[in-house]
Amino acid sequence: MPPSANQPSHLPEDVQVRLRTDIPSPARTWNYWLGGKDNYEVDRAVGDATAALNPDLVPLAKQSRKFLIRVVTYLAAEAKVRNFLDIGAGLPTESNTHEIAQRVAPDARVVYVDNDPMVLAHARALMRGTSPQGVTDYLDADYHDPQRILTEAANVLNFTEPVAVMFMGVMGFCQEYRDVKQIVSDTMAGVPSGSFLVLWDCTDTSEAAKQGTEKYAESGTLPYRLRSVEQLDALFDGLEKVDPGIVSVSQWRPDPATDDATHVDGYGAVARKP
Repeated sequence: MPPSANQPSHLPEDVQVRLRTDIPSPARTWNYWLGGKDNYEVDRAVGDATAALNPDLVPLAKQSRKFLIRVVTYLAAEAKVRNFLDIGAGLPTESNTHEIAQRVAPDARVVYVDNDPMVLAHARALMRGTSPQGVTDYLDADYHDPQRILTEAANVLNFTEPVAVMFMGVMGFCQEYRDVKQIVSDTMAGVPSGSFLVLWDCTDTSEAAKQGTEKYAESGTLPYRLRSVEQLDALFDGLEKVDPGIVSVSQWRPDPATDDATHVDGYGAVARKP
């Protein structure tokens, strides 16, 4: 699609060519629910319509960000992980993976993976926040090609050490569950023993979640498939789940002083590869 008059001229030309502002973008709609500003009217319209049916969406978006903060802090501080592969990273917001990891471990290396053109444009500015000792890089890639991701990530990450592989709320865009299992399995097969899988996704645990997802699909954007908690749990087969196992993301090691552990329709876990 050629650049059009309503496309932002401040973005690089290669990004403008790929950018669609006539249909909602999953990354931009999620950014809207998080309270960000990197979205357009089309994203806000579908975001409002979907949230009207499922008011849990905005709290879920915010709880998923808190989950990311707690998980990355745990991995960097307690598990001593220094290599992070964040696949389907989305638009940057407050407390991004590299910022959290490098705040704990300044030498942490982070590779973000996404194929959304606006995400990639923002990545250029995002990487300027890297700590002097650490490394942050970005791959323009699709999680359906795990071998390519692993090969290119190995140029930045140290694959002789544990790697944290992160799929944060993105596997619902993979339409077939068997493909989800294969992607996760193939990606984890390529990282060493002692590595971790971090994964959460939206779940079919309420009627409101189901209705909101149906409304979202009507917008013409990439549909999102809700999965059962049992299906998500099966993605961790062969791995050692970290306590408390698979739970609503708000209930994964919340801080009693600052975190609201109210249930949301998104479940996740952290698990170690033996």
